[in-house]
Amino acid sequence: MDQPYRTKSNGQIRVVLNSQERTTVRKEVPDFQVVPKVIPPEHTALKEIEEELGALVGMEEMKRMIKEIYAWIYVNKKREEMGLKARKQALHMMFKGNPGTGKTTVARLIGKLFQKMNVLSKGHLIEAERADLVGEYIGHTAQKTRDLVKKAQGGILFIDEAYSLGRGGEKDFGKEAIDTLVKHMEDKQHEFILILAGYSREMDHFLTLNPGLHSRFPLVIDFPDYNIDQLMDIAGRMLKEREYTLSHEAEKKLRDHLIWVKAVLNPNTFSNGRYVRNVIEKSVRAQAMRLLMLNSYDKHELMTLRSNDLIFEED
Repeated sequence: MDQPYRTKSNGQIRVVLNSQERTTVRKEVPDFQVVPKVIPPEHTALKEIEEELGALVGMEEMKRMIKEIYAWIYVNKKREEMGLKARKQALHMMFKGNPGTGKTTVARLIGKLFQKMNVLSKGHLIEAERADLVGEYIGHTAQKTRDLVKKAQGGILFIDEAYSLGRGGEKDFGKEAIDTLVKHMEDKQHEFILILAGYSREMDHFLTLNPGLHSRFPLVIDFPDYNIDQLMDIAGRMLKEREYTLSHEAEKKLRDHLIWVKAVLNPNTFSNGRYVRNVIEKSVRAQAMRLLMLNSYDKHELMTLRSNDLIFEED
């Protein structure tokens, strides 16, 4: 864990100086313990999730948060075993960040972790957007929203671009969906987890649309944009998984292009990891066409993407 466990003790050592005189020497016990970095063997669920988290680039705040939630749930169970109070906490979350920063991937991992810990009975993920919640007439929206919550029982309801529910004005049925969600977040708060995701500024405004929204999301996680090195790391991992590699010239061309595109595009329109994935998939197809025309299929060439294979959306 990133934060040390804190303990307090007033331990004393009694020292006998002679048969007539005794005195008490106070021993100062430090208010901290060194927390081992290696996870104890009984925490197999966290170990398995950590391995999957290790495959994700960046997102340090999110990784720390998942460990803290695990520790809190585990220690709460130990408190129950000792007869101490162990209140349940709502685990509804809000993910704030631009497209392609890993929000959906993390939601799936959280579902798997909570299922392993018996926090969720199923751990499945139901992905939804505005069209899945908002109906066409009065009462239709509430029913559609209730049906989605029912499907998510025992798992996670993940609503991307959630701010779109509040964009239609007073007469829009999106507000009905918000009100229905708020009610179910309270009534069934330990039966499912609601994760709302979207752009940071829009989500901040979304929280003002219903007075009960803000307090119902104890966990708000920011997903920052990837920097150039992280984007190159993502590209490298994707290529390795597909058994491809970039030539030296292709690697330089990709890095230079990413520097340019991040400087030129609006951060809200740049899709981060998704952008890199699209470049790689298009480039793999371009490489296949090049090899077909050259009629050259030795192993090295089959694995290598060259600079003229790289296809960018702006080209």
